[in-house]
Amino acid sequence: MPAEQNEQRSLFGEILDWMLAPLLLLWPMSLGLTWVVAQTIANRPYDRELADLVRALSRQATLQVATGMQPATQVKSELERTAALLAREDDDDRTYYQVLGRRGELLAGEAGLVVPSDDRALAVDGRAADPNVRFRDDMIGDEPVRVAYLWVGASAAGPGGNEALVQVAETLGKRSQLATEIIKGVILPQFVILPLAVVLVWFALARGIRPLADLQQRIRRRESTDLSPIAEGNVPDEVAPLVRAINDLLQRLDHTIAAQRHFLADAAHQLKTPLAGLRMQAELAAREIDSGRGDPVSMKHSLRQIALSTQRAAHMVNQLLAMARAEDTGQVARHQLVDIAAVTRAVVRDFVPRAIERRIDLGYEGPESKAASAGTRLMGEPVLLTEMIRNLVDNALQYTPQGGTVTARVLPDALGLHVVVQVEDTGPGIAPAEREAVFRPFYRALGTQVDGSGLGLAIVLEVAQRHGASVTVTDARPRSGETAQAPGTLFTVRIPLAPPPARPPTATV
Repeated sequence: MPAEQNEQRSLFGEILDWMLAPLLLLWPMSLGLTWVVAQTIANRPYDRELADLVRALSRQATLQVATGMQPATQVKSELERTAALLAREDDDDRTYYQVLGRRGELLAGEAGLVVPSDDRALAVDGRAADPNVRFRDDMIGDEPVRVAYLWVGASAAGPGGNEALVQVAETLGKRSQLATEIIKGVILPQFVILPLAVVLVWFALARGIRPLADLQQRIRRRESTDLSPIAEGNVPDEVAPLVRAINDLLQRLDHTIAAQRHFLADAAHQLKTPLAGLRMQAELAAREIDSGRGDPVSMKHSLRQIALSTQRAAHMVNQLLAMARAEDTGQVARHQLVDIAAVTRAVVRDFVPRAIERRIDLGYEGPESKAASAGTRLMGEPVLLTEMIRNLVDNALQYTPQGGTVTARVLPDALGLHVVVQVEDTGPGIAPAEREAVFRPFYRALGTQVDGSGLGLAIVLEVAQRHGASVTVTDARPRSGETAQAPGTLFTVRIPLAPPPARPPTATV
């Protein structure tokens, strides 16, 4: 796994990053937008003054041009006098003006001002198509200026005549100063507000996640044996689902630990019986030897009882280990291809000597060869599947009387979805009321003299759980009355060829 996936991330830091990153990203955008707005605001008052100056000059130019009687020098002199009266004189900016006649001749003013190139309609019936003052940014030499201009229609021109042009230009000193003051007035407070906002966000976030720290301390102060639910009273709504999930885990963990305690107590109780018998027989043999009454017959009997107690204890330990292997969730990762028919044949062969000793007819029905068992191969854990079938056959042999029959079957599914394993016996059967209880650890049916640990069927169900299988218990033959033949028992295990790893088991009757 990559190292970066194992690194722990701070929830506080991540939320703070997501809150401050957009703020720090938007702040430069805000500066740019403030600069544009400041330029627009700074232009408005000075543009109005330029427009007034243009209109005043345009009226004078219209009057002078319309008469057409004064010499050009007199017209220029009158326009310069008017411009001098109207123009503002200051140390920050310089003002330029230009008046062009109908034929484009310079009547007065600055010759360096460029004639605007915007498309304009010609005057019609002595009226200008656009009477509004227009503005543009231009250059005079190397100096940027703001230009206001107006096309003036002369009535003397007659229909279709051209228009005169009046332009007034002003340098940008006062505009830049005003824009700078506006930007300073807006930006400087942001340098104070932004750090303050970061601090406030920090404290607000720290206060917001404080319940998580309190919850952590409450959990840390708990004893390791305290599996009671966590109180949800002071938990935020966003954390409540997590607390409920933890409470659910604690509840399941409590049930699991309780079941383990019960299992260990039962195991200790069951182991105590053969160990007590072993100790009693050893003490009895020692007592007879000390008293001088030990003869070969009694010593052989004591040794036989010791061997039997040792065998029972070993069988109990082996089944406890098998139960532990069946409960190991890591078995799923060790699944491999298993031929369940071959496993069943091997188990039946192993139990043949015991069946002959008890005079029980032990048989197998199913595919006999590797080629014929193509439909009985599945993904599973071979050790556990072998243990499951061994316990089914062992349970059937224990409860089948002498002269009875035990049959193990492997039946491929016609649809190719399951493999069916059946173990049938001619024993006394299992009452319907006990068919669920027989799968509990250390449970043994009442009224039988069979010596066992009560773990066999519990192991069967646990292995079925690991393989997503279902276990069914039914009578092998119909019950027709109290004097009828013993109904026997039929265990049926349906194992999917591709079992889901987390599907719970089912034990039906």
